[in-house]
Amino acid sequence: MKILWLPIFICMSLLAWTSCDSQPKEFQGTPSDTTDVILNDSTALGAIELIPLEDSPEFADAQLDLNQPLDNQVFTSGSDIAFSYTLKNYTLTAPTTEGSCAQHCANSDKGQHIHLILNNEPYLAKYETSFKESLKDGHYVALSFLSRSYHESLKHYGAYQLCQFDVGKKTGDKVDLTQPHLFYSRPKGEYKGKDTESILLDFFLVNTTLSPTGNKVRATINDTLFILDQWKAYLIKNLPEGSNTIQLELIDVAGNVLPGPYNTVKRTIEVRKNSGV
Repeated sequence: MKILWLPIFICMSLLAWTSCDSQPKEFQGTPSDTTDVILNDSTALGAIELIPLEDSPEFADAQLDLNQPLDNQVFTSGSDIAFSYTLKNYTLTAPTTEGSCAQHCANSDKGQHIHLILNNEPYLAKYETSFKESLKDGHYVALSFLSRSYHESLKHYGAYQLCQFDVGKKTGDKVDLTQPHLFYSRPKGEYKGKDTESILLDFFLVNTTLSPTGNKVRATINDTLFILDQWKAYLIKNLPEGSNTIQLELIDVAGNVLPGPYNTVKRTIEVRKNSGV
């Protein structure tokens, strides 16, 4: 944890003339040349922490191509929608053995997989490159990306596919997939025992990046606010027992939520520190 002494020194030096502005109860993302998340409170008091995950294997040459469904395809009501992918330089069902999250985060016992996210609803984990889904009538935006066995997304170009299609009678408008979009991935569901100590926060961005001078993600975990200016996974520490809420928003440099159907999303997870409960 880096402690920024310079602002404190300046405030103390000017105390005879004026008082320093009180700090907002907000956690700020760091400049791009550092990797810590700056906290405004002492973590010794058990405050929620958000720590960048830095040591995951990259799989930089992994590639995922979507064969089916086709973009803008229309399916009849009651159809089982076939999904088919071509995968290169990545092995589904193999465990991800490198990186600290391999030992300290919740892992799928089935190994590496594909996250399929439909209309930014909770993802479906898929361990094969071909499968079928029974979907209700409606318009669907489908994001597919490669995931490590501990559910962290591969974020490079070529490791994901995005398309939209219709099933039966159309019930929604097409989404402009050229605009910036935020998709929620983790955390999800219930965490027990040692899995509650480091809970993965991960999201997927399309048509945007994050920076100190550009777009950011505003993450609100219970009542604690974080501003993220780097697109990477993070570890949540010190979540309390019981229900916890995570809200993610894709915002511009002025703090306004960018337009888009998925750029604000809120989920609830359960934390059970006693694995026997």
